[in-house]
Amino acid sequence: MSDYDKYSTPLSSRYASEEMSQIFSLRNRFSTWRKLWLNLAKAEKDVGLSVITDDAIEEMSKHLTITDEEIKKASIEEAKVRHDVMAHVHTFGETCPKASGIIHLGATSCFVTDNADLIFLRDAYDILIPKLVNVIDRLSQFAIEYKDLPVLGWTHFQPAQLTTVGKRATLWLQELLWDLRNMVRARNDIGLRGVKGTTGTQASFLSLFHGDHDKVEELDKKVCQLLGFDIVYPCTGQTYSRKIDIDVLAPLSSFGATAHKFATDIRLLANLKEIEEPFEKSQIGSSAMAYKRNPMRCERVCSLARHLGGLYSDALQTASVQWFERTLDDSAIRRISLPSAFLTCDILLSTMLNITSGLVVYPKVIERRINAELPFMATENIIMAMVEKGGSRQDCHEEIRVLSHQASDVVKQKGGDNDLIERIKKTEYFKPIWDDLDSLLDPKTFVGRAPQQTEKFIKNDVAIALKPFEKYITKENVSLKV
Repeated sequence: MSDYDKYSTPLSSRYASEEMSQIFSLRNRFSTWRKLWLNLAKAEKDVGLSVITDDAIEEMSKHLTITDEEIKKASIEEAKVRHDVMAHVHTFGETCPKASGIIHLGATSCFVTDNADLIFLRDAYDILIPKLVNVIDRLSQFAIEYKDLPVLGWTHFQPAQLTTVGKRATLWLQELLWDLRNMVRARNDIGLRGVKGTTGTQASFLSLFHGDHDKVEELDKKVCQLLGFDIVYPCTGQTYSRKIDIDVLAPLSSFGATAHKFATDIRLLANLKEIEEPFEKSQIGSSAMAYKRNPMRCERVCSLARHLGGLYSDALQTASVQWFERTLDDSAIRRISLPSAFLTCDILLSTMLNITSGLVVYPKVIERRINAELPFMATENIIMAMVEKGGSRQDCHEEIRVLSHQASDVVKQKGGDNDLIERIKKTEYFKPIWDDLDSLLDPKTFVGRAPQQTEKFIKNDVAIALKPFEKYITKENVSLKV
């Protein structure tokens, strides 16, 4: 069969980055198993197991990256023995005959499968975190650029008090900062299962070292150190606790909610024609409606964010149904949900980086919408100005109420523009403030501390959060596969 005749997940074939796809590839999985066997042998030799020779270690070291031919050979072997790990033990042993007798010595299958998974999870976070840092950096620049630009606020998607374009961006940014915090915490909390034996008691290793408990503990720590981890879980069954998967996936699903909210806001703003995602010169919005500029990037974000949120329940349910030291009903679902979560999150971040690098703002459209609503919002300011000129608040309130209803009727019933200010200028009662109307209607006087809040937030909170990650910040343009 051709590859075109078989289903392949669009997560890897269509959207995800090569570096994230590589982490969860078969070659990396099986090569990591070999790396684990090598470091187990090294640690066993260092702790005093004389059966491990320098020749065996040297031979294993030369064949850590599994070849295509070896993958095929292991696949054939697995079909015979119905055990993936033992198939690869045999294959590695054939490639490294000097080490064939000591590969996997004292270990259970979960020594390679579980420890490898933990390595993949940490490595995958090391790809995600720099991408998130760059999304935050790009959006921060956008917020500063537009911190002073007044825009109509929305509550319940109904016109509300003015804010600024930059201040609105800080709402997205604050959630992204929390996502960064959560991802860093989760990444740094990942440890190794270590060498724990078949049910977590280390009985096989205790036997290897003739009952010497200190050497078994030393072995556990040494394997962990050789693999670059600071944490080895002190207690496991045959597997590491699947609750770890909950802690690992929680920040990803939480980020998915952030991404969905951000993309939804941009989609709504695109409909209002105030802000749009980047639109390439040759991009087609619709096969029939040539004028369309569909927010396809943000729609992709919303679509995949929903998928990411759902994967979290896989980890919750799997952890809750593990019996005693282990069952195997976790295996198949974890092969799907763990890579899917990281691939999906990787796609979301790449897409958001593309979006935040080229957001398009239309100030004139924003100004027009403000002008349509601001007269109604300015009525309280007009009343107060009249009172300062000696007028009665009650009388002024009634005058402006009547004019407001008339203007509202023009807008809603006749489809016209809001002409409240013109009516005020033609009403003799308001003559004392006619010369003040322009200043009373200046949009910048309606945004409160939005510019100051934005600037302080970016210079303090965002700058502090990004400080440890400055080396990851780039100016590189991010293009999407499709």
